[in-house]
Amino acid sequence: MSNRPVTLIVAAAVLAAEGAVALALGGYVGVETVTGRPADLNTAIGVAAFGLVAGAALLWVAWGVLHAARWSRAPGVVTQIFALPVAVSLVQSGQHAAGVPLAVLAVAGLVALLAPPSTRAMIGE
Repeated sequence: MSNRPVTLIVAAAVLAAEGAVALALGGYVGVETVTGRPADLNTAIGVAAFGLVAGAALLWVAWGVLHAARWSRAPGVVTQIFALPVAVSLVQSGQHAAGVPLAVLAVAGLVALLAPPSTRAMIGE
């Protein structure tokens, strides 16, 4: 798709960034689980696995958005909708360094995914 709208590129970049962070955090928890002494081994393994799977899934969705695949719009939008309350919760708990960037990414991702050029590229007229 040579005439890819900028909105699709922005949306794909947002999803890819979120996916990369989830992968990194999942990997970090995994390494800490193996090298440290988690309070609950099963929970630590579950959190690490969830981060890795969610990160990989978000990267897959980002790839779909970049290629204007129709199936990728819904999971991209749902991800941003779920990210907003998480961001608000982080800000309210004083974790501004994580909450504010997440809120900005979530709003940017929603706007980009729902923008008319993205809709035309992914769904058609």
